[in-house]
Amino acid sequence: MSSLFKQLRVHQIFGANTDVGKTILTTALVRASLFKGKNVVYLKPVSTGPLEDADDHHINRYTTEFKMRVHSECLFRYKEPVSPHLAAQMSGSESEPSAVPSDETFVNSIASRIRSHAERLTTSTHMYVETAGGVHSPCLSGTTQVDCYRPLFLPTILIGDSKLGGISSTIASYESLLLRGYIIDAVLLFHDDYYRNGEYLQKYFEERGIFLATVDSPPPRLSNSAENFASTERYYKSTLSPPKGGVLSVVDHLDTCHTHRMEELESLPRRALQSFWWPFVQHGLVKGEKDVNVIDSAYSDFFSVTNKDALENPTSKTSVLAPQFDSSASWWTQTVGHAHPALTLAAAKASGRYGHVMFPQAVHLPALKLAERLVNDGPGKGWASRAFISDNGSTAMEVAIKMALRAFTSRQGENLQSQQKKELGILGIKGSYHGDTIGAMDACEEGVYTCEWHNAKGYWFDPPTIGIKDGEVFINVPPALSSSGRSQDIKAQSLSWTYDVEARLQSTLARAYALFIKRTLEALENRGGPKLAALVLEPLIMGAGGMIFVDPLFQRVLVDTVRGRRSGTSSQWSGLPVIFDEVFVGLNRLGMESTGPLLGVYPDISVNAKVLTGGLIPLAVTLASKSIFEAFLSDKKSDALLHGHSYTAHPIGCEVANETLSLIDKLVLSDDWTSAQANWANPDGSKSTVWSLWNPEFIKAISKLPQVKETMTLGCVLSIKVQDSSAGYTSHSAQATMQALSICPQDGHDLSAAPGGAQFGVHFRTLGDVAYFITSLNTSSTVIRSIEDKIWKALVVT
Repeated sequence: MSSLFKQLRVHQIFGANTDVGKTILTTALVRASLFKGKNVVYLKPVSTGPLEDADDHHINRYTTEFKMRVHSECLFRYKEPVSPHLAAQMSGSESEPSAVPSDETFVNSIASRIRSHAERLTTSTHMYVETAGGVHSPCLSGTTQVDCYRPLFLPTILIGDSKLGGISSTIASYESLLLRGYIIDAVLLFHDDYYRNGEYLQKYFEERGIFLATVDSPPPRLSNSAENFASTERYYKSTLSPPKGGVLSVVDHLDTCHTHRMEELESLPRRALQSFWWPFVQHGLVKGEKDVNVIDSAYSDFFSVTNKDALENPTSKTSVLAPQFDSSASWWTQTVGHAHPALTLAAAKASGRYGHVMFPQAVHLPALKLAERLVNDGPGKGWASRAFISDNGSTAMEVAIKMALRAFTSRQGENLQSQQKKELGILGIKGSYHGDTIGAMDACEEGVYTCEWHNAKGYWFDPPTIGIKDGEVFINVPPALSSSGRSQDIKAQSLSWTYDVEARLQSTLARAYALFIKRTLEALENRGGPKLAALVLEPLIMGAGGMIFVDPLFQRVLVDTVRGRRSGTSSQWSGLPVIFDEVFVGLNRLGMESTGPLLGVYPDISVNAKVLTGGLIPLAVTLASKSIFEAFLSDKKSDALLHGHSYTAHPIGCEVANETLSLIDKLVLSDDWTSAQANWANPDGSKSTVWSLWNPEFIKAISKLPQVKETMTLGCVLSIKVQDSSAGYTSHSAQATMQALSICPQDGHDLSAAPGGAQFGVHFRTLGDVAYFITSLNTSSTVIRSIEDKIWKALVVT
């Protein structure tokens, strides 16, 4: 991710198979670079078999006349001439087997060597990194090479197969690389007069804009070593001689690709400022090109972004690209990190099988599997009957509101006139946000997200909230609920106790909540307020409103009061239809699949999105109970839920969602999750009601800092509210406090937690006086500890 240098042009070389001439053609490239006056570094990350047959030794053997300008090395060498994963396993002895290097160790070793060579440059240099075998040959850990090398994201040369069957293996290799986002600068293969694979592949790759060159095949290997050396030497020289100087043209092309990429990266901010209208951005505050974050690629929890200082300095020895932690999980969608191959392949599978197909009165397997999973074994288990699939959270909330209003008006029957139906309101909580479409906006009070057409319809309670201050958990009760008429902090027994809703239901505070809610609703009705038709909640956390952690007891009591009974299973909705907007919090973002079991209450309608498709593609699902569905059921078309869009239940999104849910099922059993849950255990060792991937001692420590008003965490989410006398969404206080996080350190050679081990900065978003940080569900504890260290340093130096 961070191996792009002005003076060091690096390419990695994959083969379409083993024995396709990868080392021969790489040697030809090395000699061509040397012929053009460049210094060359050749790196063989892993080698198996006898030393005399090693590829790095072959390079040295045939570049002796340039030995002062070429450096050849191998990082991991094994004796057995087998696949690297087997060679690593077979090294050592039965009594003392050697430890097999992890993918992280392997990748960091390569990236470190690249950076080391870049730092020592005195002139323009070419570097070639030659892989082993074919693109899917296993690396040391057993991960296939195409996935193992992906964190490096080096420009790629594919060596095609000139033998029988080589057309197929070359195209298959190309597609495997393409599916993982590799930049493929060139395809090379030997010329063969009989099979003529080059002729077919020339046209194939030309149509796809990929440069292809064929090179004469090498002479047969001779038994006499001296004669063989002389024959091979003549061959290498011939690859540089007209009219057979194809390898020189390849080197020219690779140089052009390198230059073009640099120029393109430099141009992106200017072109963006000329063309984009960004969401949630005041363009008047964007001062220039340096304010534009240029994302070249992404992998795991990190962006790869331009290092603007290195990009503008023609003699810089620092990478033009640097890792940057994506601490908003790309606006709350990332589940298993960026560019996860399983999700990419799931999308490709559905695209290849279906493309897109219309959905009304139809069924396809990806959509059916998704609906059955969510209704029967997911967040809808125990209460939902149907799944309505749409495209994004805001749309899904529009659908949910339509469902609830229809269910309410149907039950009211003739008691509601047509005009009254138009004036129905929503009951909710201040600070809620359900999307940017007009209907979803109307379900929220007036605020910064609303627009000129906004018509707030309903009533919104000012909620009690949960926060950690000075190392202790507090429930903040707003003035309307406080006997003193001022907001009041009530110290909680513990975080686990705070979220043990059932245990708190008989508390004095629960009775106060119930009385306050009942009196407020009665007063609203007495003064002719809007007739309320649905209760809409963001359970536990209201995200866009400022990462507001609502007291779960208040939400539970609110549902019970609205329904007029203790919530439990029921075949019919009562009081008002209840909607849970779980777009942000659902599907284990908070360490639980759904908030219903914790609250001890199920909704009549719920909405899931974001995590649903792993951060790859938009999709949303609105789940509904049987009684809600039956409100639309009749023999009249006009009674149907007449809502949808062209891409309703698109197969690609559904297939990706199914794969995401399968990955989550494994993640919840992972060592990192088990360890994190243990960190948050109660003092007596019992399991906590809630937990977080963030370290509890870190949370306590930052909550004691003078510049921190309060902090809070659940699952993947960390929220830090800074001290600010003019708090609110339009404040810049959190941005200013955390600004040091965005700076990528330029000093030090210690390996970082980023892919490849380069130093990294943090990309973060704020909500006024609140800075928030969100991990993926599979972010490693090593990465999280590293982010905690950076947050601590940013706060301490503020």
